[in-house]
Amino acid sequence: MSHHRLPSSRVDQLRGALQSTVDLLHRRQAAQIAESDLDDFVALDWLKWDGGSLRLTVTGENILRQQAELSPA
Repeated sequence: MSHHRLPSSRVDQLRGALQSTVDLLHRRQAAQIAESDLDDFVALDWLKWDGGSLRLTVTGENILRQQAELSPA
């Protein structure tokens, strides 16, 4: 699957927003997430459509794990 190339600054921005995005999806508040963010998350293979719902991919899980390791406790 090909996807558009995103600038590293945009990828960094999305990396920082992934946890809050996943939290909103779990609370069924996806309407609060910018459509452009969702499109970019899917393009990066961090989220995927599954039966009409967005789900975290293995790549997305790894990104979250990396973010958690980098965050101060």
